[in-house]
Amino acid sequence: MGTARWFALGSLLALARLLEGRLVGEEEAGFGECDKFFYAGTPPAGLATDSHVKICQRAEGAERFATLYSTRDRIPVYSAFRAPRPAPGCAEQRWLVEPQIDDPNSNLEEAINEAEAITSVNSLGSKQALNTDYLDSDYQRGQLYPFSLSSNLQVATFTLTNSAPMTQSFQERWYVNLHSLMDRALTPQCGSGEDLYILTGTVPSDYRVKDKVAVPEFVWLAACCAVPGGGWAMGFVKHTRDSDIIEDVMVKDLQKLLPFNPQLFQNNCGETEQDTEKMKKILEVVNQVQDEERMVQSQKTSSPLSSTRSKRSAPLPPEASEGSSTFLGKLMGFIATPFIKLFQLIYYLVVAILKNIVYLLWCVTKQVINGIESCLYRLGSATISYFMAIGEELVSIPWKVLKVVAKVIRAVLRILCCLLKAICRVLSIPVRVLVDVATFPVYTMGAIPIVCKDIALGLGGTVSLLFDTAFGTLGGLFQVVFSVCKRIGYKVTFDNSGEL
Repeated sequence: MGTARWFALGSLLALARLLEGRLVGEEEAGFGECDKFFYAGTPPAGLATDSHVKICQRAEGAERFATLYSTRDRIPVYSAFRAPRPAPGCAEQRWLVEPQIDDPNSNLEEAINEAEAITSVNSLGSKQALNTDYLDSDYQRGQLYPFSLSSNLQVATFTLTNSAPMTQSFQERWYVNLHSLMDRALTPQCGSGEDLYILTGTVPSDYRVKDKVAVPEFVWLAACCAVPGGGWAMGFVKHTRDSDIIEDVMVKDLQKLLPFNPQLFQNNCGETEQDTEKMKKILEVVNQVQDEERMVQSQKTSSPLSSTRSKRSAPLPPEASEGSSTFLGKLMGFIATPFIKLFQLIYYLVVAILKNIVYLLWCVTKQVINGIESCLYRLGSATISYFMAIGEELVSIPWKVLKVVAKVIRAVLRILCCLLKAICRVLSIPVRVLVDVATFPVYTMGAIPIVCKDIALGLGGTVSLLFDTAFGTLGGLFQVVFSVCKRIGYKVTFDNSGEL
């Protein structure tokens, strides 16, 4: 019934993601140098979205494990690691943040303390959880890759990108389950554990701590043993309700419970060559772990003291060990709490003021730098324009010289043409004289008839003029005589009439 319930829940979640249009393809980029923490060097396919960030968790110059982190839910989707080795004792609690999640331009390649990141990382906390998100809440920072399973440099696991909100009781039981499975079931059935690949992840619920950090609906573990000829794959699920025990599922069934229905291991961890005998032995141990879990749950309801002692038998993180303090310690803590809160408030106020001052100085510096850059840019542009103008003039000089040479050649040719014309005209004078001399007889002989005609016309005119002169003279004399005679005859007539 439990498996069916998880299957239904996973199906609903997958359907919701599908309706949001956030399902992606199977081909996804890797984690770079941290691909060695995945079976066949291949990360799970089908889980990458725009809000998921791939982190290669590094510390002291080496890769420690890999994490796919959700900037929307601010909890890890999963953490991947290999060959877990239970480490004795406790580790120093130093919670770290990843600078490049909030500030992609940061040159910091490793996780650093939150106090150091305040002044060196821009927009700190805009995409990842911070320590302040867990203060004054009922949840603690539960590690997906617990520090107690890390064989070296346990502080590398104390990153907030490797943590999700868990209640103290659930966190304790989850760590107990992880240690029991690793020590008694998974590692012994995979040789020395060198070929054992582990994925631990979360599925977020709708509830958020301080409306920012999503509380997991359930956590899960997937293990792949890559021993040639004797490999296997198993999955486990544990709901965040304290009453639920860890459940074993096949990897295929676990994939159906997760959003996007991903493929956790390439080729399902070589499912065609898996050793069923080893898987049966693992399931036997898992049944024992489940029985122990049920006994703890029953003891918790009947005897809180015995339940507390049972929980303390497992390695706990520093936060869980705080519950074992004495009555005096609790009293001192109760008295000191107001002062601690006041100190924290002052600390955060001072840090906020310093952060704002640094930000203001950075803005002023940025403006000054931008002004200088603008001036240098304008100066550079003017210089380039000046040199370009000079270059254009220098390039145009040969063309202008060619134009002048062409004009000079044209003028010389015109002068030569004028000289040739003058020479031709000078040379053409004797030719004209010869032509005129040669044509003179022709013109002379042709003029004789005209001359004779003119002479004849002249003589005729002269004779006619003489006749006209003679006749005119005689006519005039005749008129004079007639006029005189007429006058004399009139006078004689008048005189004779008087006598009558």
